[in-house]
Amino acid sequence: MSRKAVRRFEALSVLLVVTVLFPLAAAAQSEAIDLSAAFCNAGVEVDNLRVYQINGIVLMRGTTADRLKAEEAGRVARNLGYERIANLIEVTEPRNDMAIVRSAEGSLGRHRSLEGCKFQIDSVRGVVRIGGSVHRELQKEFAIELLRKIEGVKEVHSHLTVL
Repeated sequence: MSRKAVRRFEALSVLLVVTVLFPLAAAAQSEAIDLSAAFCNAGVEVDNLRVYQINGIVLMRGTTADRLKAEEAGRVARNLGYERIANLIEVTEPRNDMAIVRSAEGSLGRHRSLEGCKFQIDSVRGVVRIGGSVHRELQKEFAIELLRKIEGVKEVHSHLTVL
């Protein structure tokens, strides 16, 4: 056989193997099963908890400031009978309430659409209370939405009045 014929044969062989094995490999890949609700019902308290089972592996994602809560999620998975667990729950430092207040004041103060509005802001463990006055209902909604986007804010309670 000539060298060109050998190369064609090798290329066709590789193509044949790929076309036969690729569908088999794809068929072996199972769909992800969402287990998030089961873990929440079992008492796992993690922010943005997402739990999926993929090919027998339980994949856990979310964030918490408490390392013990992240470890508890792994124990719950084992108690539910799962052996292969990828606990990717991120343990973060809790944001300081004073830092949240400073960030909120800066965020509200930078927007021209909120000029002339008066705000009093307080934060306790990420729960922000905003009081004061605005000129329009739209400003009130905008201020609340700005606060919700600040890192570390869990809830926003508004006591704003429209003048």
